[in-house]
Amino acid sequence: MKKTGEIEFVTVTIGDQLFGLAIDRVHDVFAADRVTRVPMARDEIAGILNLRGRIVTMIDMRRCLDLPPKDDISNQMAVGIEFGGESYGLLIDEVGEVMKLPAAQLETVPVNLDSRWRRVAAGVYRLEEDLMIVLDIDRVLEVQPREAAA
Repeated sequence: MKKTGEIEFVTVTIGDQLFGLAIDRVHDVFAADRVTRVPMARDEIAGILNLRGRIVTMIDMRRCLDLPPKDDISNQMAVGIEFGGESYGLLIDEVGEVMKLPAAQLETVPVNLDSRWRRVAAGVYRLEEDLMIVLDIDRVLEVQPREAAA
């Protein structure tokens, strides 16, 4: 099956890696200040945030990708998405631009791609000076079974 048309992505940087999020999944981009920690939450959940009257679960993408924490979190940015009827914010290092790329140039995930990135990748684009990993938001937000209470 041949892929046709173009796909629009919001580009973000996490660590030193460029990622692309399908623009139709992105609701907004916002500064992630005043995040409240949630006791006993999984490590990748940075906390919750009240964003214009909505409670947003904040996901620390550095933790999801097994990267070290960012030194300066004072100007942290987030990408707002909806998943399963809930609002989430993906904490990222930097927001880039909106890119329109040909669907036919989307490549499968290379077998030699770092395993931390492979498990959340939907594919890759080879750009002039970079490799953009297309983030599979559904995989990032897959609900893992909660451990039974003791």
